Amino acid sequence: LMVVGGVVFLTWWRNPKIGHVKDEAALAGLNAGYFKAADEDYFHDMDGGVQLSPDEVKGRNTWNVWTGGNDRMWDKLTVNSAGALDFLKTISSNPDPKAGLKAGRKNRWAYYGLVNEPCFDAPTAPDPNRYGLWLDKRRSGCPADPFENEQKYPGVKYGARGKNIPAGSYYGYATGTVGLRLFPNPDFDEAAQKKWDPVRYYTDPSYYNSKDLVRPYRVAMSCGLCHIGPNPVKPPADPENPKWENLSSNVGAQYFWTDRIFVWNGDASNFAFQVFHTYRPGTLDTSLVSTDNINNPRTMNAVYQLLPRLLEAKRWGQERLAGGELNNRQINDYLKDGSPLTQLFQSPDTVWTPRVLKDGSDSVGVMGALNRVYLNIGTFSEEWLLHFNALVGGKPVSPIEISVARTNSAYFAATENQTFATAQFFLKSTGPHYLKDAPGGDKYVTKDQAVLNRGKIAFAENCARCHSSKLPPPPVPGLDPNGCTGKDYLSCWNKYWDWTQTDDFKSKMRAIVLADDFLKDNVLSAEFRVPVTLTRTNACSPLATNAIRDNIWDNFSSDSYKDLPSVGQITWYHPKTGEARTYNMPAGGRGYTRPPSLVSLWSTSPFLLNNSVGPFDPDPSVEHRIASFNAAIEQILWPERRQQDSALSSKIPGMIDRTTEQSYVRVAGGFLPGAL
Repeated sequence: LMVVGGVVFLTWWRNPKIGHVKDEAALAGLNAGYFKAADEDYFHDMDGGVQLSPDEVKGRNTWNVWTGGNDRMWDKLTVNSAGALDFLKTISSNPDPKAGLKAGRKNRWAYYGLVNEPCFDAPTAPDPNRYGLWLDKRRSGCPADPFENEQKYPGVKYGARGKNIPAGSYYGYATGTVGLRLFPNPDFDEAAQKKWDPVRYYTDPSYYNSKDLVRPYRVAMSCGLCHIGPNPVKPPADPENPKWENLSSNVGAQYFWTDRIFVWNGDASNFAFQVFHTYRPGTLDTSLVSTDNINNPRTMNAVYQLLPRLLEAKRWGQERLAGGELNNRQINDYLKDGSPLTQLFQSPDTVWTPRVLKDGSDSVGVMGALNRVYLNIGTFSEEWLLHFNALVGGKPVSPIEISVARTNSAYFAATENQTFATAQFFLKSTGPHYLKDAPGGDKYVTKDQAVLNRGKIAFAENCARCHSSKLPPPPVPGLDPNGCTGKDYLSCWNKYWDWTQTDDFKSKMRAIVLADDFLKDNVLSAEFRVPVTLTRTNACSPLATNAIRDNIWDNFSSDSYKDLPSVGQITWYHPKTGEARTYNMPAGGRGYTRPPSLVSLWSTSPFLLNNSVGPFDPDPSVEHRIASFNAAIEQILWPERRQQDSALSSKIPGMIDRTTEQSYVRVAGGFLPGAL
């Protein structure tokens, strides 16, 4: 018995434990100061050619190419997904039919909705310098990628890196796909090299369907993967071959096909593919990895009007912090007094902040919102993956602590050092994309002032209460939902909502909307939280659990968010019979939606938080964006024109996502535990 107990103890002791692991950079003896932000203005043609300061250039580089060590996580998830996800195949262009690839560089945009990086060509043969992989080749005559400079940005020497394989750069190598970077795999030692067979990797399932296969590279993801897209006012002539001048850092990946990207072979009989198939183009469930077992695909956030949003937060965005939430960086950590942005935090525990996520949960300040994203896409995965069972769930979730990440992850600490520059970049670069500035866009802009005025009045009376940051001051104190954040929130919200139905509000709002400067610095949203009982949109988004107390993002949501009251009862519909049933929404933060901004609305259809209203058009040209907008906005304004459920038709409002064919959970033998 003592021997058995000893074996159990040793097994427990040797397993990684929450709060006591370090990332690969820290294990290599590095700290945050090792990772200097890249200063080359390589992307100067992007974002309308906006002129940037040196710090703003660094901020854009961080957004576009910094991956913070997350190549480790995406490599782990290849095994965790039983091989369904394999980014090394997603970025490949092997033409062999036996490889089973659905796309390559020639149709990467059309099939995946991924952006081809300028200055690359499709491979014509396997690359001997990339261990026989079929990866995009940089075009001769193009400038070198400055982020690959191993002398200026020396890679992390860990495992096989720096021994039998190069350490590379800590920005990795360009892949030919914007937002994905290639890193030498530290597990690719001499033994793994001897076993590597690039032909079988593409063509032999008995070889590549194995948890023991060590690939020569790991693929990492920058924020740019989900946020860089065609510039609406300077679209590419050919979306498969854009120039940097055709791309914008902040519009969101509106054309991203999650099912095709995350299941590389596109097998519709795979249940994982069917789950991802409910993610309409341009949407992603950001709790995909740290799953809460709620199917919750939401649109990729476009980042518009950051400075006005931050300033508007003084009216609507007050939050109270406590515990680990207080460890978030604030703008005051970077700016001295005198800037209006330093007024957004008041020691010890009050912050005024935009709520970036659609459920209004990331409520600790804009710096916390930026830094959390890097953890969510894999920075410090050594720790993060210990807090839940990735992809499938089934075990209790615990919070990742900022203090632990800052101490034990050189990558996370370096990220915190760099993201204020990213915020500075967005303060400069996130103005609206106006239709009148797009090629041929002026012909779609109505010149009839009577029509415009009628539209403005309709907007003032029906929409502006949620979709304008310019609102009349309330007639009595306490009507703004700012002053009673937390458990009393609904008492203020209900007063505000009732007031917006009055002639007093509507007359004042009409005057504001009809003013010539109405659109100037207007976020076309407000930073309050609207109960889902009022919006009656898909309830999966406001039911997300990641940010509630003691869950994975506990440190990145405010104490006042966690104290929000229940919004009451919602109605849902049985997927077979259509029978209406009720559900009592929980308190503690869930049940609310932050109104989306209408900035650049002409370029962002389909609409609603899951892109369910309006047709998807893969062509980013102005003509096609307008056609999609017109169809989608009609369905917004006339709900009876919306698509009906495929099984229940008009028996229910809206649609229920369903599998398109019989599907299975398949796990190849090579991914099963040894005992099986």
